[in-house]
Order: sequence, then C-alpha cells, then structure tokens
Amino acid sequence: MAYIETKERRGGDTTFVVRWRSAGARNGKRESESFDDLPSAEKFRDLVKAHGEHWPPGWTRGHGFVADRRRKETMFEPFALAYVDRLTGIQGDTRSKYKTRIRANMTPWFGPYSVEDGEGAIRREMVQDWVNDLEAGRPAPLDPSDRKPRTKYKPKTVQNEHGLLFSILQAAVDAEPSLRPSNPCAKTRLPRLDGAEDEEEMVFLEREEWAWLHECLAEDAKDLGEAIAETGFRWGEATALQPRDLRRRNGRPAIRVQRAWKKDEDGKSILGPPKTRKSRRTIVITHKLDQMLRRRAKGLAPDALIFTGPEGRKWDPGTFRRLRWLPAIELAAEKYGLLKRPRIHDIRHSHASWLIAARVPLPAIQARLGHESITTTVDRYGHLLDALDDEVMAALVWAMDPTAQLPGVLPGPSLTSAADQGSLPQPRSAGGPIAVQGTGQA
Repeated sequence: MAYIETKERRGGDTTFVVRWRSAGARNGKRESESFDDLPSAEKFRDLVKAHGEHWPPGWTRGHGFVADRRRKETMFEPFALAYVDRLTGIQGDTRSKYKTRIRANMTPWFGPYSVEDGEGAIRREMVQDWVNDLEAGRPAPLDPSDRKPRTKYKPKTVQNEHGLLFSILQAAVDAEPSLRPSNPCAKTRLPRLDGAEDEEEMVFLEREEWAWLHECLAEDAKDLGEAIAETGFRWGEATALQPRDLRRRNGRPAIRVQRAWKKDEDGKSILGPPKTRKSRRTIVITHKLDQMLRRRAKGLAPDALIFTGPEGRKWDPGTFRRLRWLPAIELAAEKYGLLKRPRIHDIRHSHASWLIAARVPLPAIQARLGHESITTTVDRYGHLLDALDDEVMAALVWAMDPTAQLPGVLPGPSLTSAADQGSLPQPRSAGGPIAVQGTGQA
C-alpha cells in the first residue's frame, strides 16, 4: 500500500517521498517518487492506489504528467481524431466508426501519452500490453471503476484494432517533420486467426432448412427473404433495391446493384454507393424472382423502394430482426426442429454454399457476391470445397494416366436449367423431394 515518508534534507528542507511496491505485491519492485510539498505527495499517493499500486498512466518519473509538458496536438486522442478527419475516400459512417473505436478501445490506454518521440511517448511495450488486454478482456488503465466488464475480443477484432492504431502511429512517423523515428506497432505479434472459430461464426443453412425458415416468415417478410436467398445480397443492398435496378443481361432477367444503405457521421441512414468498387455489379436471377420483383415494382416511381416495412418506410434491420427474423427461427425450431440460429447475413453465406455445392467456380461466386478480392471468397468459403473431392480425384487420375479418358461432364444440377426452377427450395412434402435452389451465374 502506497505511503508517504518524510525526509529532512541537509539544508533543512523537507522532502515527501511516496513509496510503494509494484502491484501491491510483497515481493513487488520498490517504487518511489519525491515531492517538495505534502499536498502534492498525498495527491500522487492516492493516484498510485487508484491504479492498483502502479505508476499513474502518463506520469513521467521526476517530471509529472506528460500531458502538462507536451504539445496538445500530439497527444494521442487529438492526433488520432485529426488523422481520421483527414482520411480521404471513406464514407461518413466509416469515419464515425473509426472515431468511436479510438475513444472506446485506444484512448483509455494511450490517452495520457504522446505520439511524439521523447518523454511520455507511446512505446512498443505499451502496444503489446494493449493487445493482450484486448484479447483477455482486461480493463483499461483509465476505465472508471463502475464501468461494465470489457468483452474478450476475438483475434480478428484485435487485428482490426491494431491495424487502425498502426495507421495512426504511422502518420506520426510520416509527418513532415517526422514526429518519431519508428512505429511502435511494428513487429507486434498478434493473435492468430482460428479458422475453426470463424467457421463456427457463420451459419450455413441447408436448402431444406432455408425452406422451413422461409415458410415461417411473416407474409410481409417472405419476398425480402426470398430475394436475399437467391441473390446473396447484403441487407443494405437488398433493402435499397428500386424499380430502375431491374435489368436484362444476355436475354436473362437481372438486377443491377448500384446503391446500398449506409449511415452518415451522425448515424442517419442514407443511400450511397455499395461497399466496394466491385460491389457495383449486375447479377442474373430466375424468372420467378424477376416476376415477384416486377409485381412489387408495378406502379412505383423508378427511385422508390421495392421492399419497405409495415409503415411504408425503409426496413430497419433491428426491427426486422426482432419482429420478423427471430420469431421465424423460433417457429421453425418448434415446427420442424430447426437447430441452427442464423443471422440475417447468414442467408448470404448460405447462398454461397449452395453455389459451391452446385460446382459454380469461385471467381463466378466472387463476382456475384461483390467481393473485392478472390482472396476474400476463398478465405470465407474455401473450407466448403471439400464437397468437390470426388471431382478433384477424378481429374488427378486422368492427369496422371495418359491412357485414361477425359472425365465426362460432372454430375449435379445444371446451372442453366437451375436458373429457371424457381428462387426458393420448397418444404419437403410427404414422399416428395425438396426442390433444387436456383442460382444463375454471375
């Protein structure tokens, strides 16, 4: 427990020394700080106690708080927020999210420190401690005592947070003149991504399971669910569809994706460009889905919304989830024994899994889903490709044996005919098979 020791100097002056053992442990490192007056010593002693018998964050031994001695514009939070304000080529909602992440997941650790080299600067060991704290869900040094416990962040989240911090501190390195010689985030070993864990986060519905869930959706939600299931659209893309987006491509009905719902810096929903450049895409759809969309679009203005909520306005995702999606899951569990708990976004993942099962090539799936890179498609759905092991082995046998005949057309549903079989698999009837999911290539 920190305490104050009074010492007399040779000249007759009095020094007040605050002493404690690190972390309050009996065998902890002995620490001390000296003051010329008792009130300052008492205030510092209380700070040491409040921080678990550790040096108060931002305090430089023998000098005091660095914030009292460094330029305000190079302290972490002002510098980080200014960095985000200067970013180009990002949407307002992205800028707002970056600032929220800085204030919630970085300032409580780095707020008292400076991005500038010298006393009180952010150091590599601080970044390492921060990464470990995020992964373990430990409180930040500046968290108030009544703050609710922090959540243990998964490896992917830790990597995302570290990436943002790296960019902020790299801006300090690249400044003219440079504020520091190197980036303290460099060479930080981050938690490894666990492929099995990521796999568990995504829920892939079998076609029969989706049919159950679709049947249990409320009537005003069925069409929207059907559209997402056949197209693999993101929620913000599907709910932004307008009559002018209904197209034709190579004689087939198609949809042009050219806008999506986003949030501006104030959190207000706005229509803007899709997530990435390749998210602007045209995909083919079945005649059944085209007929449904055109029926809903009849009489609407070209820029009206095809899918709206009960009050005629845009569907709020939280409202849809609470009043339509979750009740459908509960009903499907009760009626058909559905065991999975998919999110709305898992319809998109399920769409991809159906295409893979039908042997649609990954580049075509990438184009249909609007992934910016094929790497994203492979990383997200590559584990599903083991369904094609028989075809891979047949190709290898042919390649290794010059006398073997070229394997014939792979068995399975025809993608050409599947496109006209309807957009939804139907629930299994007594003695009848489930219908094949229509896909259509991108």
